[in-house]
Amino acid sequence: MAADRLAELESLPTEELRKRAFARAAERHDVGFFWSVLQHLPHADDTEELDGSLGAVGASVDDLVALFRELTGHEYGEAEPLLRAAFIDYLI
Repeated sequence: MAADRLAELESLPTEELRKRAFARAAERHDVGFFWSVLQHLPHADDTEELDGSLGAVGASVDDLVALFRELTGHEYGEAEPLLRAAFIDYLI
């Protein structure tokens, strides 16, 4: 069963994996997941001024999703295999 699920997820494009993982993380209000993804994006240096602590004022799931949507206009580059693995792991 888990092997079938893994094979199904691995066959999906990265963008579909991202959408599914983000939907699940948004439902769970999982700021930590969004933060870990943002740190692995090619433009992660652009987020240095954000405070990654869970108690930070202004660090909401909506803010992180909006930031990621801005960054998705760019290729994942060398980080794509790592991001795919993170999305799949989160969805299993």
